[in-house]
Parts: sequence; structure tokens; C-alpha cells
Amino acid sequence: MLFNKTTFLVIFSFIYMISLAIIYLSKKRIKNKENKIYTTMILINTFGLIIQLYLEVITKNMNVINPIITSLVLKLYLIHFIAYLSMITKYLLVISIEKRYDLLNSMRITFITMSMVIAASLPTYLYYNPDTLDAYSYGLANDFTYFISFIIDILLVVLVVAKIRKIKRKKVVPILIFIFFGVICGIIQKQNPSITLIGCAESFVCFLMYFTIENPDVKMIEELNFAKEQADKANNAKTEFLSSMSHEIRTPLNAIVGFSNTLNENSKLPEELKDEVHDILSASENLLEIVNGVLDISKIEANKIEIVKKEYDTKKMFEELCKLTKSRIGNKPIEFISKIDESIPRVLYGDSVRVKQIILNLLTNAAKYTDEGKIKFTVNSVKKDNIIRLIISVEDTGKGIKEENIDKLFTKFERLDEEGNTTIEGTGLGLAITKKLVDLMHGNIVVQSKFGKGSKFTVSIDQKYVEKPNIKLDETSIVMENMNLSKKKILLIDDNKLNIKVACKLLEAYKADVTTLLSGEETLDLLKKNNKFDLILLDDMMPKMSGTDTLNKIKEEGLYDGPIVVLTANALTGEKEKYLEIGFDDYLAKPIENIELNRVLKKYLKK
Repeated sequence: MLFNKTTFLVIFSFIYMISLAIIYLSKKRIKNKENKIYTTMILINTFGLIIQLYLEVITKNMNVINPIITSLVLKLYLIHFIAYLSMITKYLLVISIEKRYDLLNSMRITFITMSMVIAASLPTYLYYNPDTLDAYSYGLANDFTYFISFIIDILLVVLVVAKIRKIKRKKVVPILIFIFFGVICGIIQKQNPSITLIGCAESFVCFLMYFTIENPDVKMIEELNFAKEQADKANNAKTEFLSSMSHEIRTPLNAIVGFSNTLNENSKLPEELKDEVHDILSASENLLEIVNGVLDISKIEANKIEIVKKEYDTKKMFEELCKLTKSRIGNKPIEFISKIDESIPRVLYGDSVRVKQIILNLLTNAAKYTDEGKIKFTVNSVKKDNIIRLIISVEDTGKGIKEENIDKLFTKFERLDEEGNTTIEGTGLGLAITKKLVDLMHGNIVVQSKFGKGSKFTVSIDQKYVEKPNIKLDETSIVMENMNLSKKKILLIDDNKLNIKVACKLLEAYKADVTTLLSGEETLDLLKKNNKFDLILLDDMMPKMSGTDTLNKIKEEGLYDGPIVVLTANALTGEKEKYLEIGFDDYLAKPIENIELNRVLKKYLKK
């Protein structure tokens, strides 16, 4: 049996395509239109190579030729080529057309079906020269197929050019290569009919597509990446929604807390009403804690929380934590014990906001689940080179945790022993946030607990030692102080009239001269006429011109050079630092806390 070079090329292509088909079809694949089309292309190409092999073999053994069978086989080969072109066209439609895909696909099916019927009905013949071993088909069916392939190639080029921006480059490259090689092979075959390269060109395109865009493993990774992108988008949308809702919730809360504080400080209020006002304040604090927790966990999941390192005062941070914990304990018969290692450097370098949040979550959790006994807050340190490892432990005599529930502690929205804890407010987010923050800071957290006897949480976090601090250490404690600011002028800007009413009520005790405005535009107009104010309290979330925009305009035009404090419901952890970087002198969160307002007024107005 005699073979020429074309036969060997066809045999090689056939063996390769069989191997490729086995590998591809045996792998787990994502079911989508592109994969189905590619699978069909492999099968069509393999079928075409089988026909071509049959024709190549019988041309070397002309004693067993049947004109009818040969004519049928030749037409099948032409039909296979049209079918392959059809799949290429469909693939391009799938990756480039969205809105009119169904219509164009229907037109494609109609056009291809008619082409196949015409090719099948027109005559085709086999030419064979036993001396040169040249063999090829000819006839009207062949000419028609050449014409159809030329038309389809032109349509493919037009479609690629029209949709080039929508198609990923690596997806369109194999199609362009097929068009190029298809035209070259068609010209060669037209000039030398005995050289049949179309099947081999199809095999090369299948090979190229497998190793660029249709590899099942690559497809899986692409789908996973796409799913991750969609999840990130959903997370971002959720975070934006929750952030907006936080602002909306904080606005009425500002009024509730503000007026409740005013009533709470009213000495003429009956005792029974004071208890009820205290309950309102407590409920407001719980609601704020829930809002902050949901926002923090959503920000962490959306990868929007960054570790911002800077120098901080450890003494001040631990004092504030102790004060906040005592206020959380309230009137419960609990002894609070704090033991801070005196060898801890006064100034460390790290994210103090996150460190404080981690410790506060543990202390708050202890205060919640302990009815009596004690809470012990201990901070030790280990120094190695310029790294200080803070070893923080919070131990309580509270309810404790069952051994089988310890693994669930850091799961968000998980409330352990629901029946026994129905009177305790919260969402179960505190420890989930704590664990995620500890992980972000490359720290470690360990839980020890005996059910009914208490729990101990130990966190270790590395911070850098600062030999020569740049920050100014504040030796004074934050305490409420009665101040007479009757000679001071304060400009208060907020688009919400209720918020203005609350702030004015809180400022009444200081007897300051307060001017109120409702927008950034009004602020600019007033400052151009009168900038004799000692302090500006400026809301950020305002329509048309935000507080940040107003601040920038004031500085650009040099309208005022005194202290400007942002007054905002954006009270997430880290927001204060953001506003200070923008250019505000200080930060007051809504609902306004009396002690924070007192601190700001003392800092900027008391000489």
C-alpha cells in the first residue's frame, strides 16, 4: 500500500484529534455554549479526517472503487467542511453577540442548511493519477463549497472587526488564524487539488483553541474567577447599601440619644422617668453596636478594611478601654480587674484602631455574658529585637461555653445557647469580627472555657517598638467639665433640622453663641461676610455640596482659618482617620456623645 506526504499528514492529524477528543471529553467540564460548540468542532473535524483517510487509502487501491460510494463520501467531506465553518461562526456569535443572538443564529442555521442541501445535490467526481499518486475531487459541488467558504470567511472577518472591543483577544485569535490558514489552504488546494490541507487546518485550530481558551482546567479557573468577581460586586453593593442604611439609622438615633441625654441630666426629672430614659439610652447603644457590627463584617468580607499603621499612645488606649468596659458593666455586681504590664513601651507602631477594636470586642463580650463575679483584663508583652508582642487576655466568671460550641464561636451571626441567652442583646458578630481582624494583623487568638464557670480569651499581636516617637503624648484624662463658653461663637451646619435641634440642645449647657445653617452653599455665603467664629461643626453627608466639598472650598478661598470639626453619621472604625487626612481638625460621630462633645469644646474653645 502506497502513501504520499498528504496521507501521512492526515494520519498524524487523525491520531492527534482522537487523543485530544479522549482527553477533552474525559475531563470534567463546565457546561456552557462555548464548550458545546468546541466539542462539536472536535467531532466534526474527526469525522472529516476519517473521510479524508478513507479517500487517501482508496486512491492507492483503485481496484476496489465504487463510483456511487465515492461520490457520496466526497459530498460528505464537503458537507463536513461547511458544518465546521458553521460551528466557527456560531462560536463567534456566542462570544460577541448578546441582544440579537437568537435572530442571527436562526439566519446562520438557515444559510448553512441550504448550503449543505445544495452541496449534496450538485455533482462531484474523484480524479486519480496512478503514476503520480495524485488524487482529488472536482465538480460543481466543490466549486460551490469554495464559494460558500469564501462568503463565510468574509462574514467572520466583518463580525470580528465590528465586535473587536467586546471579544477577548485570546478568544478571537484562533478564529483569525483559522480564517488566515483556511484562505491559504483554499488557494493552495485550488491551485494543486491533490494537496488537501483543510482537515489538517481544522485540527490545528482545535489544537490552538484547546491550549488557549477551551482547556477545561482553564475554563474552570475562569468560571471561578468570574464567580469571585460577581461575589465581590455583590459584597460591594451590600456594603454600600449597609453604609447608606447606617447613615439613615444614625440620623434618628442622633435625636433619640441627644434628647435622652438631655433628659438624663435634668435634675428635676422624677426618678422613675430617669430609669426609663436610661433604658432608652441603653437600647440606643445596643442598636448602634448592631449597626456597627454588620457594617464591619461586610467591609471585612468586601476586603475594604486595611491595616493602617502609625504611632500610638498605649497608656491612653488601655485607659480608654478600661473606662469603656466599666460603663458596659454598669450596675452589675462585677469586679473589674486590669493589669497592664508596665514594661510595655508608651509608644508603639501599628494599627491602634484595630487593636483597640479587638480588645473592646472581647471586653464587651465578657461584660455581656457575666452577671456577677469578676472580669480580669491583662496585658503582657514579650520583646524581640524591635518587635513587641502584646499578649492580651480577657478572663471572666460568666456563663462559659460548651466544648462542642467552641468551634462555632467565630462564625458570624452565631448565637450560642440561644435559650439561655434570650435576654442578651447582640447579633453574634463581635467575635467573628475579632477573629477576622486578628487574622488580618497576622495575630493569634485562643479560647479556654468551662461551661457555667467562665471563659478566657487570649490574643497575641505583634507591634513595632518606637525608639524615638514623633507623636505628642497627652497626660490629661478625658473627663466631663462644666464650661462657660458664652463669649464663644460656634457655626453649626447640618441639612437635617432635627439634628440641628439636637446639637443646639446639647450646646445649651455651654451657653455658647450658636449660628445654624442648612447647606454648604449658605456656609460659603456667610463666611464671605462674617468669619468671626471660634469653631465650625460641619455635617458631611449633605445634598448638592457635601461637608468635604465645603471644607475644600473654604480652604481654597481662604474664608476661615479656625478649627473645623466634621459632624457625621459615618462612624465606622477608621472613618475618623479618613476625615483627619482630608483636612478636618477633629471628628464627632452621630449620635453625639456628651463626653466627646465636651472633649472637642475643651480642646478648641477653652483657653
